[in-house]
Amino acid sequence: MPLFVWWAYKEVKTQFATPQAVIVLGGSTKYLEREKFTAKFARQHPKLPIWITGGSPKQYTEQVFKKAGISPKRLYLDYEAVDTVTNFTTLVDDLESRGIKSVYLITSDFHMRRARVIGDIVLGSRGIYFQPVSVPSGKSPEPIQKMVRDGARALVWVATGFTGSKKAKS
Repeated sequence: MPLFVWWAYKEVKTQFATPQAVIVLGGSTKYLEREKFTAKFARQHPKLPIWITGGSPKQYTEQVFKKAGISPKRLYLDYEAVDTVTNFTTLVDDLESRGIKSVYLITSDFHMRRARVIGDIVLGSRGIYFQPVSVPSGKSPEPIQKMVRDGARALVWVATGFTGSKKAKS
């Protein structure tokens, strides 16, 4: 019962928290689907800064947003992350230091289940809520094993600061 109460509280709090930023988990460099989706989304939310973690090379990403009329001053491009866990761990300190308490989280629909688990753990550890926004892909959801594995890695990061990745800083 306490777990249900905590979950219900978190869901209600998330719905009433006004997002102060957008986080995009970078995707395929071939198609830029997430970046193109986010550029359209950003026009509907003209005051929000946009963090893009991983994903397409800088020049392609900037071109997508420029074409959509989005100022490059709104973009924060992070290329430290090497996987979904580090997408969150490389940004969370910056978000927290800026006083950001609520964000939109954009990623592909097939990836959202895993991203939500990691986001709940990593962002939640700093009191940051998120509202998921899925980019349609037509793909089946990722295997649940990835969600469990990366959820465990996120818990380890909260406890130790270690992500389990050898390439990104912890």
